[in-house]
Amino acid sequence: MDKQALIEKIKAMAAAPSCCAELKAAVQAYFDAAGTAQEKVAAQNLIAEIEEDITTVDNLVPFAHSELAVKIFGAEGAKKFAAHADELKAGGAKYCDCGACTPALEILKHKDALLA
Repeated sequence: MDKQALIEKIKAMAAAPSCCAELKAAVQAYFDAAGTAQEKVAAQNLIAEIEEDITTVDNLVPFAHSELAVKIFGAEGAKKFAAHADELKAGGAKYCDCGACTPALEILKHKDALLA
């Protein structure tokens, strides 16, 4: 994957409703540093934040079944979310498949292109 394709993945990740504020800030810092001497450091920081924030299925399942999920998604939404998380786990998935985690995983797979 080339750097431009990674940029599009970064944009998609940041645009996802499930992308946390800290990761959005790291994305913005990376884009602010693009083309400067600080770009590599900003890329390293972005990668570190992605590694911290990407959600494993083992962490997703308990969250999906929690009271917090009910507060966020409502009872019916949380029920569907929990069923989806359970399906991911049963299917052998290692990571969440939300709009932030899916591109985040792709970015991590090709992080060397960001650091080049």
